[in-house]
Amino acid sequence: MKKLGLNSRNKRRFRVLTTNSNHNYAISPNRLQQDFYETTTNQVYVGDITYIPTNEGWLYLATVIDLYSRRVVGWSMDEHMTTTLVNDALFMAIKTRNPNRGLIWHT
Repeated sequence: MKKLGLNSRNKRRFRVLTTNSNHNYAISPNRLQQDFYETTTNQVYVGDITYIPTNEGWLYLATVIDLYSRRVVGWSMDEHMTTTLVNDALFMAIKTRNPNRGLIWHT
């Protein structure tokens, strides 16, 4: 490569973003205690965010799943990982399923 005058182009290393636990915000109690089984629909929703590489950059996908039916009941996509991304997914689930008061939202 040196003789031909070629140089390699290194990809930027992927940096993992993790949750910052060093804050003064209130911490909600863990009401599920790792019990991810439910006997009635629309009682407990769980959510998560994943990222999808595209030719235009990262696409973030937030999902809301009903623990009883194990179905995605709300979702949202955006090119930025913000609270709006998660809130839009939850609002979709609530608007679509209309759960009763007392819904547990575990993320």
